[in-house]
Amino acid sequence: MKHKQGAGPRRKTKIGKGDRVRVIRGNHRDQEGTVLRVLSDKDSVVIEGVNMRKRHMRPTQSNPDGGIVSMEAPIHISNVMLVDPASGEASRVRIQVESDGTKERIAVKSGNPIPRAH
Repeated sequence: MKHKQGAGPRRKTKIGKGDRVRVIRGNHRDQEGTVLRVLSDKDSVVIEGVNMRKRHMRPTQSNPDGGIVSMEAPIHISNVMLVDPASGEASRVRIQVESDGTKERIAVKSGNPIPRAH
């Protein structure tokens, strides 16, 4: 199976769109935000208001003025941690399989379940 240059095999992630995360490494350390997109082929996430980059856009029909546009750039998924909604702290996450076969995310620090964002 061939992959694109630089892209590895896709991995399952415990972080999804709409989750609240905190950056734990890099220039944007300790910033929090909501996940806008998960790029599973690059193991990256795009977080609202974090890792902002400026891009020069040429005029188009949809954007007749063009100009400089600020947008979020991806951050590697290993540099972010899910935030436990009950305590507000970043925590590692484990998956607990219930007796009926459903899976639930559990915060390791507090033991509280973390609901999936829809």
